[in-house]
Amino acid sequence: MVRKDKIVIKVLQRYWRVSRGLTMGVQGAVIDDQNRFLLIRHGYRPGWHFHRGGVEKNETLRTSLSRELEEEAAVFLTGEPELFGVYANFRNFPNDHVVVYLVRNWRQTHIPEPNAEIVEQGFFAADALPHDTVGGTRRRINEIVNGAPRQDAW
Repeated sequence: MVRKDKIVIKVLQRYWRVSRGLTMGVQGAVIDDQNRFLLIRHGYRPGWHFHRGGVEKNETLRTSLSRELEEEAAVFLTGEPELFGVYANFRNFPNDHVVVYLVRNWRQTHIPEPNAEIVEQGFFAADALPHDTVGGTRRRINEIVNGAPRQDAW
């Protein structure tokens, strides 16, 4: 059975392909004092990911990052995030780009209750990621932790 939210996403993606020449998303690699990464599991797509969201009209990358972290994880920036890289995500969506920030200065006021969008979240060490952590997230963590060569594609 196809979920209603998956259908809505597909319709919006088709609209964005026509109405936007470029789409941009922002993701936050939130790192705690034990060098663990905050990952989330969505209700509408498989696997574990960094927190992410689309950059809205008249919104800066940093504002988008801050908004998404606050809305989805109750994570509030207490210092400037560090721009880590910009990646092409053309395989999933033509002309899509993903901007990744390292977020080391933050506070979490509470752990939000699971909902339809975010069903689970947790902190994980780079060498103990959930088995279904998505490839792009794994590659970014490898770049961050081990200094692996950065790739252009997500």
